[in-house]
This record gives sequence, C-alpha cells and structure tokens, in this order.
Amino acid sequence: MSRKSGTHPGVVRSSASRRLWTIGASSVLAILIGVAAVGCSDAAVTAANTAAENTATENDLAGTGVTAVPSTSATAAPTKTTTPTPTKKAPVVEVREEIVSATVDFVAVNVDDASAEIGSNRISTVGVAGVRESTFQVTITDGVETARTMVGEVVTTAPVDQVTSIGTKPVAVAAPVAPPAATGSGCDPNYSGCVPVASDVDCAGGTGNGPAYLTGTANVTGSDPYDLDRDNNGIACD
Repeated sequence: MSRKSGTHPGVVRSSASRRLWTIGASSVLAILIGVAAVGCSDAAVTAANTAAENTATENDLAGTGVTAVPSTSATAAPTKTTTPTPTKKAPVVEVREEIVSATVDFVAVNVDDASAEIGSNRISTVGVAGVRESTFQVTITDGVETARTMVGEVVTTAPVDQVTSIGTKPVAVAAPVAPPAATGSGCDPNYSGCVPVASDVDCAGGTGNGPAYLTGTANVTGSDPYDLDRDNNGIACD
C-alpha cells in the first residue's frame, strides 16, 4: 500500500475539508463571542470548548467516511455525606413500693377522782405514742424519683391515752383549838396535874424556851395544847 506525502494514513485531505475547517472555526468563534456577551459563565465556557473540540474533530475526519462522536465533559457528582440520626435511648423506669413509719400522738384526758382532795392532781396512766405505716407506690425514672402515690395506710400500734386524775374531794378543815379556860388556880384544865396557863409551856430541863415550864409529869386529860405528850402515852413530860 502506497502512502502519499504530507497525509495521515487512511485520511485524505481536500479543499472541501479545508473549507469545512474554516466554516467550523468561524462557528466556534461566534459561540465564544456569544458566551462572553452573556457573562462567560463556567457552564457556557465549558459548552463552547466542547463544541470547538467536536468541530475540529469533524473537520479532521471530513471525507474519510469516519463519523466523529461529540465529546462531552462529565462532571463527577459531589459525594453527599449522610450524618446518622442518633438513636434516642429509652428511659429506664422502675416502680416499687415503699413503707414509711410515723408516730401517732397520744391524747391527754382528765378524769375526776373523788378519793383525792381538791387540788391533788396526778397522772394515773402515762401516755404512749402509737405507730402508723403508710405504703407508697414510687416511680423511678433513670434513677430519679418522678412520682409518689400513697396506696395504703394502717396503724400498727395504737396510742395509749395519758390520763390525769383530778381530785374532787373537799379538803377537811380542822376545828380551831379553843384557848384554855382561865381558872383561879392558874392550872390548865387539860391536864390532871398543874400545868401553868401561858402562851407556851415546855418540860423543865428540856430544850424548850418557855416562857413557862412543867416540873415533873402530868396526865393529859384533854387536847394537850402545849404538845407535852410527845410519845402519845397520855403522860406529859415523862
């Protein structure tokens, strides 16, 4: 197979191809001018460059019977990063029973006591507090108490009332001691011996301070107003 000088193998250039080249170049120039007029956006420039490349290829292959396939500029799509949605942790819920003990105060009451004199009050029964138990249903969410409901209550130990006895018996009033009657002899009639009549009489030789004294002994026949019979045997100063 012979090869012509100045030509590519299998490709024959002619005046017709040169004319197509001139026409194609003019078209590319017009496209570039139009792109510049509208602002020369990146997309328009890319399209113009692609069109120029395709036209040049068609001119080179004109008359060869080979059809040029227009080239396209493929732009890789940006990779989208997906952020995983955090999974919400379910709360930990616990329901339990709780028993709480509390004291129950006793009640203080008064009762009349006819055997005790008026003004004589005493505690006859000491009060004792009772015990009450309350049952609660408690809800714990993630370790924190979020609800509390009382579901029951019972008194496990009843309180004991405190009782105070109030005396109501009238107080006995002692009859006043009548002063000894004066006698011509000057002796107190409450004694069989002669005990002088005075504001006070003591036993002679004792620790009393008089002003009058009984020497010896005397029988007590009355009320012993001078308290000379200390041993209550009926004999004064024995």
